[in-house]
Amino acid sequence: MARRRSPQEEKLLSYTRDRRNWYGENDKASRKGVPRAKSRVSRRNRRAEAMALSGGRTTADLDAGADVQERVERNRRARWAKAPDVPLATEVLYKMGRRSARGDGAADERAERVRSRLRGAPRRR
Repeated sequence: MARRRSPQEEKLLSYTRDRRNWYGENDKASRKGVPRAKSRVSRRNRRAEAMALSGGRTTADLDAGADVQERVERNRRARWAKAPDVPLATEVLYKMGRRSARGDGAADERAERVRSRLRGAPRRR
């Protein structure tokens, strides 16, 4: 049987393990946005390859085929990668920093509490 965690341990685990969308959009928007971005990049790559290949259709000599192949390989394929989500502690500290910049003294205290909890946290590997 696993031992019970104290509320302080639960809070620390929440700060380190819970993730938040850092991209700046609603987390539900990723359901449509991620596939849309991937398909947009794929269309772009297909179009670039088609443009490179279309130049070689009019010439009949063999060197043109090698030239077209070289152009297709030389064109760097566009890639897309999702921005990773960040731990809850990172987002809380960011928000508290913005609030304290506006002059909210309570934000400074809360940020310091979060930092002190994280100092005592074991490092994740």
